[in-house]
Amino acid sequence: MTSSSFRTIDHMSPPASRTVSGTVETAGRIAGLSMISVRAIQGFIYWGGGSRRFIYAPSKLDPNATHWMANKFQTAMPGALLGMSHVISYMLHHFVLLYAGVILFSAAELVVGLMLMMGLYTRVAALASMGFSVVLMLMFGWQGATCIDEWTMASCNLAMGATLLLGGGGAYALDNVLLRRNPKLADNRLFRWVSGCLPLPVADGQWRTLALLVLAFVVVFDVSTYSYYRGSVLTPFHSGPVSPTAHHVTLADATLGADGTVRFHATLDAGTPEAPLHIVRAALLDANKSSIVQWDAEALSKLPKTAFANDYAYNKFGTGPFGLRAAMGAAAYITLTVPAAQAADTVRGATLMLTDVDGRTFSTALGAPNALAR
Repeated sequence: MTSSSFRTIDHMSPPASRTVSGTVETAGRIAGLSMISVRAIQGFIYWGGGSRRFIYAPSKLDPNATHWMANKFQTAMPGALLGMSHVISYMLHHFVLLYAGVILFSAAELVVGLMLMMGLYTRVAALASMGFSVVLMLMFGWQGATCIDEWTMASCNLAMGATLLLGGGGAYALDNVLLRRNPKLADNRLFRWVSGCLPLPVADGQWRTLALLVLAFVVVFDVSTYSYYRGSVLTPFHSGPVSPTAHHVTLADATLGADGTVRFHATLDAGTPEAPLHIVRAALLDANKSSIVQWDAEALSKLPKTAFANDYAYNKFGTGPFGLRAAMGAAAYITLTVPAAQAADTVRGATLMLTDVDGRTFSTALGAPNALAR
């Protein structure tokens, strides 16, 4: 049938039919143009993450640099969800796996971001971006000194990715160019699933079901993680199971050695990664909470490097100008020497207490040496 025939048929169609047809065509055009900003910014966000590391701030991929990505990963461990803290810890202990993971994730962000901005295989790129968002929310979603800014960004990215997955890439996309050059691709189901220039090859009812399932996943995942991190959904607002503002140190395995040393394990498992922890006092207390032995800030700042056995090679416990210093996620065995004049019997059974620069205290009972103390 010729184009003139189509025009004749359209001319002969009832006015209401032509109006509906024109409305549908206009709605499709509006939707296609509306998707561009979502696709472009979603792509730019992930392109920006990858390009910063490969192009503009390569020190993030340098294991010897201060901004090496491993340090960022370690800050995420205390609040990571669904076992991600164990994954991060394992990677931090295996450099080859860690470095490969950082490079591959950064490269994937770069490629996916570029694909979204260009509108190339939009749906598969959108699905990958949703995966990035989920991982980032599970790892870093709890962080943010004034609000859960890491969660906010990733939750919006998840919704944007879902929109592109369902709706496609809209206008001005390379997917459209591929179809225009090879119209037979319109009959290729795989092309329609991975690209964003045509509706998905499913019936209307199936598409509606898929859209509702994606909606349910996005809403449930976003709202449930927000509720876990801050409440304010079914429960009152709270600062989270892991505080993003107030430092907290968990002490364990505190023992008194035969050589007159106190050895204990300390983990900085809450607080902001923007500022280090400063421990300005350590003390052994008797049953009445009176000090038996204490180490002030000056004594702590003079501890030798051998007094620290850090669990990880990145964020560490060590000495600073105000006593002990630690970056977020640091964990270490620390050794303090009890003065020779102090009788061991008066120390045994005491409580070890650390005090930070803000006056917060962290304590644990001092026990006999055991197999857990390394």
